[in-house]
Amino acid sequence: MEKSVMVVGMDDSVHSYHALEWTLQHFFTPAPEKSLFKLVIVHAKPSPVTAVGLAGPGTAEVIPYVDRDLKIIAARVLDKAKEVCAAKEVNNVLFEAVEGDPRNVLCEAVEKHHASVLVVGSHGYGAIKRAVLGSVSDYCAHHSHCSVMIVKKPPKIKH
Repeated sequence: MEKSVMVVGMDDSVHSYHALEWTLQHFFTPAPEKSLFKLVIVHAKPSPVTAVGLAGPGTAEVIPYVDRDLKIIAARVLDKAKEVCAAKEVNNVLFEAVEGDPRNVLCEAVEKHHASVLVVGSHGYGAIKRAVLGSVSDYCAHHSHCSVMIVKKPPKIKH
């Protein structure tokens, strides 16, 4: 029987890593080989032009440096995700860094891998900040052709 695909969207936030750990704990442990899912972890790397923003004098000279830094960040995100998976003994994982807007990258990854579930972390923005910045999870919930699981970080426990 072929396993269903679960895509986990990653960025460099604690919310993303919490979503990955939650997913591994609830769907891949204690016996990762018996999971019903094949895991694909996707990081959306911004394009250097998008990261720089408005073009102006000197922009062309900066682009190669920004691109290099974005590639380093993407590698760091995926390396950390690999460490998290290895710590839970989840080894049969596909890792991808794809350039583009996270909303589009994740929805396209769902299509490409024929995923049945997309997992994203919630940054916990309020309504105004979400309206201004846009919400990747909200966009994916409305545009992805699969079920979307939004993992919220639990509130801190006060002692």
